[in-house]
Amino acid sequence: MKTALTIAGSDPSGGAGLQADLKTFAAHGVYGMSAITSVTSQNTLGVTGVFDIPTEVVKTQLDAIFTDIFPNSVKIGMLSSSEIINAIADKLIEYNVKNIVLDTVMVSTSGHNLLRPDAVDALTSRLFPLADIITPNLYEAQILCGFEIHTQAEMVSAAEYIYNKYKTNLLIKGGHLSYTSSDLLYNGDALWFEGKHIDNPNTHGTGCTLSSAIAANLALGFDIRSSVKNSKKYIRGAISDMLNLGGGRGPLNHMYQFFSNKTK
Repeated sequence: MKTALTIAGSDPSGGAGLQADLKTFAAHGVYGMSAITSVTSQNTLGVTGVFDIPTEVVKTQLDAIFTDIFPNSVKIGMLSSSEIINAIADKLIEYNVKNIVLDTVMVSTSGHNLLRPDAVDALTSRLFPLADIITPNLYEAQILCGFEIHTQAEMVSAAEYIYNKYKTNLLIKGGHLSYTSSDLLYNGDALWFEGKHIDNPNTHGTGCTLSSAIAANLALGFDIRSSVKNSKKYIRGAISDMLNLGGGRGPLNHMYQFFSNKTK
């Protein structure tokens, strides 16, 4: 069985973070492992608390994984400090880890910054060079390129700038555009993955799930392009299933292929 590791924060309600990642790995037939970077108190209504795991504990978690069940791919999610970012980068280099998917969790869905400036600098200088692909949303892409993005043409301009500066594959997620949900894969050439908005407000954890699906596909041996294509199809199915849990923005059905919320 292929293996994948998520390095991320937790979501006790199960919709995002490492819980969503592990469900996604399982849905793809990949054995999932996790290293916890922070413990959050959150649900479909919002986040009420965050407790960062001590950096030394993050390091020993990674040592335990890399010296025993070595992952075929790694997904990196929420990282709260430059100290944790630098520790993870050191371990990825030490163990020569491959197939790294970096979900650039810098800005919340509502547009609020989640990382301090020093942590953003550490993320871009230490982890971007190690990543096989990064997956910024529009808000995060705007931070990385320095200008606003309102159209698909501006997405291409942003992708060109980010790629030329950081030299890594990137998938800019277009879900926050008003008229489309198309995503842009850029590696020197632009490749669009077309998508239409699905009328479902329950999309909590979509970014986490997409990046972990890409990691699962890389673990299974697919290349970057095929991994993104397969993952987009998976995400569309998980949202289209119309699962409705909680009093706020609810989660996807990560296991929709096996049991569906829809009436047959």
